[in-house]
Amino acid sequence: MTQQHERPALIDRRPLSPESAEWLARVDGIAPVIEKFRDEGEQRRSSPLPVFEALRDAGMHRMLVSRHLGGSQVTLETGSLTLQALSRLDPAVAWQMGVQAAIGRLSDYLPEPVAEELFRDQPGLVVGSVNPTGTAEAVPGGYRLSGRWGFASGSAHAGWLVCAARITENGAPRAVEGAPEIRMLFVPVSSVRMLDTWHTLGLRGTGSEDYEVDGVLVPEEYTVVQRDMFFAPPARASRGYAVSYYDFGLFGSSSTVLGAARGALEEFTALAAAKRPAAGTATLAASHTVQDRLARAAVQVRSARLLLADAAWHAEGFGDVGGDALSATVRLAAATVAEQCLEAIGSLFTLAGTSSLYASSLLERYFRDAHAAAKHITLSPTNIEMTGQYLLGGGLSMRR
Repeated sequence: MTQQHERPALIDRRPLSPESAEWLARVDGIAPVIEKFRDEGEQRRSSPLPVFEALRDAGMHRMLVSRHLGGSQVTLETGSLTLQALSRLDPAVAWQMGVQAAIGRLSDYLPEPVAEELFRDQPGLVVGSVNPTGTAEAVPGGYRLSGRWGFASGSAHAGWLVCAARITENGAPRAVEGAPEIRMLFVPVSSVRMLDTWHTLGLRGTGSEDYEVDGVLVPEEYTVVQRDMFFAPPARASRGYAVSYYDFGLFGSSSTVLGAARGALEEFTALAAAKRPAAGTATLAASHTVQDRLARAAVQVRSARLLLADAAWHAEGFGDVGGDALSATVRLAAATVAEQCLEAIGSLFTLAGTSSLYASSLLERYFRDAHAAAKHITLSPTNIEMTGQYLLGGGLSMRR
């Protein structure tokens, strides 16, 4: 008799770096806490304090920040693998850490003393919105900020929030090189009014509420000019990554969706081996249809893993010289990863029959959370369209 092979059934032996192995072990170490409070996070619509404390104590919230600024400055590969592992436990937790990683990218653009204050000297998250839905009037020494922003994921445990705003001077829009000036302005959470708006289908536990600021004075040094974020931050001893904000931020969102898809594969495989459909004579695992669709889902997820790892390698190696070619590579990879993973999760969700309908099923959680995550602009199919335009000789636009 042939010896039963170990799972996973396909060869999957890409060596982990010592750093990646260490961080995946950290995820394993806090997994019991995340699992214990997973349902409570859904109900309260934000992660319970013990989850945040476990993440903080494991260094997850500063994993992708420069060592000089209090972070661990792991490689993009390690960061992505760690977020995937967190997402397999709870996509909402991974999403918050991915958002923190993206906003943490701004630490390399801020003046060093301010970056140290926000990311080294205080333990809370630094999150918020880079969509310019507010205005900031130029005043001596800084800006008077007002507006409303959405999707402040992780705000329940934030110390600071970033607010993207259009700059005005004497009440009129201020332009730089013919374009409206936009800045990212950082304010302490005590200056913000949070709004109870986060009632959603997926990613319920992220606490991604709207928030308002009314006439808060923000010093000049607590701001970042948006146009600078399209390029790698200036070289300095404390710089963590020679990668632009917009090329870096896609890895958190795509890693969360990919982790959910990997979790869905594991969950469905276990279900298929045990479940016998109503009026059926064999388990799901014996069905030719199930076998075919599971294999297709597995290769979609595997190709997504390889594609994202390749994009991370290029971003890390060519972040300061890649230009639009790198941005197109990363954006196409992120959107394609989301597309393939959603297809895979959807197929597994359907194959599971009524079992995936219940909130007690992780398949149900993965399905909802992955589809919610894919609504983010970094994973939008628009990125595929815009990359196609670029490949045909046009400019690389965010959207038409």
